[in-house]
Amino acid sequence: MAWSVFSLLASIKWRNPVESLPDRVFVEVNGSEIGMLDAFLITRIQDERTLAWHGADEELHAQGLMALAISQHRANFDLWHEEDKARDPHATDAEIAAVKHAIDRLNQQRNDLVEKMDNSLLALAGEQNPEAPLHSETPGMMIDRLSILALKIYHTREETLRETATEAHRSRNAARLAVLEEQRRDLAGCLDALWAEVTAGTRRFKLYRQMKMYNDPELNPMVYGRR
Repeated sequence: MAWSVFSLLASIKWRNPVESLPDRVFVEVNGSEIGMLDAFLITRIQDERTLAWHGADEELHAQGLMALAISQHRANFDLWHEEDKARDPHATDAEIAAVKHAIDRLNQQRNDLVEKMDNSLLALAGEQNPEAPLHSETPGMMIDRLSILALKIYHTREETLRETATEAHRSRNAARLAVLEEQRRDLAGCLDALWAEVTAGTRRFKLYRQMKMYNDPELNPMVYGRR
């Protein structure tokens, strides 16, 4: 299913982004039930949400894993734009400090949601084959990477269309866009393959806690050391 981001977006029906997809129970989006983990559906929804959040946000009702994936993508979306603010050469010290706090909060939220997605998928997978080889990267981590790729694709495409840029700039970003789209297709295919192996009992995964320390007042020496 080697679709580009643009053909994916063009195929979305805005009132019900998944109404043309197979009815395979797993999560519910706008009343339609979707079954086994589908990486290409996730990338499609990530693209739709990225476009919506850059404009007039249209509400999307989702449950289960898809709701978690959308929330996690939103954290990455907000994190992306806070990172842009942090690099503003005209930002004041106070603005940079506020952005830094926002980045810490969003990064914590992003990682918490990765763990929630993995918990949801572990529950769906049921008892795994303890003899199967362990996959070091979890599905949640891969969905996080797909989220970041969706943002890179959106913003790189903007650069291919920017009228104030040179033709060389637009061409360079068109080449970058092709690479990003290929990387995302590869990663989505790997995620679907991993899930197929997990359900077949030939591969397993575990929940890996991020154990972030900087936001914990009991673990950050710059916080507890000043008490």
